[in-house]
Amino acid sequence: MAQFDVDAMLKRYEERATAVRDRPLPPVAGAERQKFVEQAQTDYTDFALVANASWELDETHLILKIPLQGGD
Repeated sequence: MAQFDVDAMLKRYEERATAVRDRPLPPVAGAERQKFVEQAQTDYTDFALVANASWELDETHLILKIPLQGGD
C-alpha cells in the first residue's frame, strides 16, 4: 500500500482553490453565466475549507479540523 501524505493532499486542495478562483469566465451570458459563477464560488469555498484544515490521525481515522472562523 502506498504511503498517504496528508500535507500533500491539503496542498492539492489549496492549488485547486487557487485554480478555481483564478479561472476565467467562459463566454456565456445570462442564467448560464450566473450558474457558472455560483458553482465556482461553491467549489472555491469547498476547496479552501479543506486546504485550511489541520489534521490528526487516530487508530483508524484521518480527522480534518476545519476552522469556521478566522484563526484557531
